[in-house]
Amino acid sequence: VQLVESGGGLVQAGGSLRLSCAASGLTFSWYAMGWFRQAPGKERELVAAISWSGGNTYYVDVVKGRFTISRDNAKNTVYLQMNSLKPEDTAVYYCAADMSQSPVGPGKEYDYWGQGTQVTVSS
Repeated sequence: VQLVESGGGLVQAGGSLRLSCAASGLTFSWYAMGWFRQAPGKERELVAAISWSGGNTYYVDVVKGRFTISRDNAKNTVYLQMNSLKPEDTAVYYCAADMSQSPVGPGKEYDYWGQGTQVTVSS
């Protein structure tokens, strides 16, 4: 199984980035997907998650209204559109796959992880 993130980079505050995570080696449509982030000196946190069908989503409060998670099961890809970026969004962003059937949200164990992509927001 491989999850490969792309789309990270350096952006000014107020700007936008779109992260992509391409999955291979698994039946993508069976998996809920999540985007996590980890900033230096901080614990990893779940930023957004989406159910296998795309019908249910979760966002951590600090990104609601700014980030949008979506998926294209035909392309085995999950996306994270990030708008109105803030310096505090700076982190390594990881995608992860979860085969459990429980509702999307924090506190779940994910089965597979990508290597991460750096997002840096300058002030």
